[in-house]
Amino acid sequence: MVVEASAEGLASAGAHLAHNVRQLREARGLSQARMAELAGIPRPTWSTLERGDGNPTLGVLLKAATALQVSIEELVAPPRATARHFPAGTLPQRRRGRVTVEILLPDPVPGLQLERMTFPPGSGMTGVPHTVGTREYLCCERGEMLLAAGGESWTLAEGDVVVFRGDQNHSYRNPGRKKAIAFSVVALAPG
Repeated sequence: MVVEASAEGLASAGAHLAHNVRQLREARGLSQARMAELAGIPRPTWSTLERGDGNPTLGVLLKAATALQVSIEELVAPPRATARHFPAGTLPQRRRGRVTVEILLPDPVPGLQLERMTFPPGSGMTGVPHTVGTREYLCCERGEMLLAAGGESWTLAEGDVVVFRGDQNHSYRNPGRKKAIAFSVVALAPG
């Protein structure tokens, strides 16, 4: 079966490419000349990408995507909205015993996890050790938290932060009489 691209489809892809390349460059606060330099392509070629003119080679698209730190697919995909609103309770949640864990990054960010954990009084949960080299950051937003990791323990009051190795056994507990809320940031080790 032979699939032919319609002229309309190619025009849409060109328009998407132009919009995405321009938006990504502007978001980085860089000029066309600087982006062309980073991509290793002539400045007029970069300008052509942002106008949606011509028919760039795969090599040019790869260089542009690499310089912008995105995939080629993201360059030609329909443009994403510049902002999206996620009302409370619409992001994924899971229960770990009595503890509610909410995912706070609706789009995947390589190597990073951000979660909001709500602990009723007296509740707790055991964390799962991550890849060797992972760092975790626990911030107590409300109430009181007890963190145990690697044979040590810390009591966190509101606003306190503890940084610890996330590749070891660890657990969280609310020792208080009121609800506790904590934020967990996990910076996963590469690999």
